[in-house]
Amino acid sequence: MPKLRTETVGTGDMSWLDSTHGIGNARTVTIDISLFTAGTHYPNGYIPAGTPLTKTSNLAGPYTSAEGTTTGAGVLWGHLLTDAIVNGTDDFSAPMISHGRVNAAKVPQGTDAFTAPVAAAKRANVTIDYV
Repeated sequence: MPKLRTETVGTGDMSWLDSTHGIGNARTVTIDISLFTAGTHYPNGYIPAGTPLTKTSNLAGPYTSAEGTTTGAGVLWGHLLTDAIVNGTDDFSAPMISHGRVNAAKVPQGTDAFTAPVAAAKRANVTIDYV
């Protein structure tokens, strides 16, 4: 008998989006769950919609908004479009947007407040208007 489970999944809190521009062009990325911390990034069993992501070896990991960090985790790749349920330690696919309008004050980022990147090196992969 297969291991079955029932889940109720919604889109999550989308208040971080400032417009619908870009959501129809979300791309699929693979979340490297080993780069996220359960108590910090997904304390409720899911990574929340709007979480900023960075690219690490073609996989998505958590972005750091420390302005001096312009390599690795300090380069924004996009924002997770919908809540992503974490199931164990397996990497999984999720939608990400890399252009559009985002309300920076409502972007979730673990326990830290999100700071919209200013340095060109941190924004090289995105065309996002932060309001």
